[in-house]
Amino acid sequence: MIRVTKLKSQDRDFIVNAELIETIEETPDTVITLTSGKKLIVEESMDEIVRKVMDYRRALFKNMR
Repeated sequence: MIRVTKLKSQDRDFIVNAELIETIEETPDTVITLTSGKKLIVEESMDEIVRKVMDYRRALFKNMR
C-alpha cells in the first residue's frame, strides 16, 4: 500500500494498493490507472509513485527473509 495525495485538495491523502496499479502517466497531471480501469489523479510525480511502489515492495521482501 502506498500513500498518495488527491490533486487539488488540501491534505486529502489516501492509500492505494500498489499491486493494483496498471499504469502511471503524466499528462501533465499524474494519472494512476488501476487494473479495474479506475483512474486516480494525484499530486505526486510519476517518479515519486514509482519510488513509493519500489519501497513498498522492498519492505515486503525484507519481511519475507
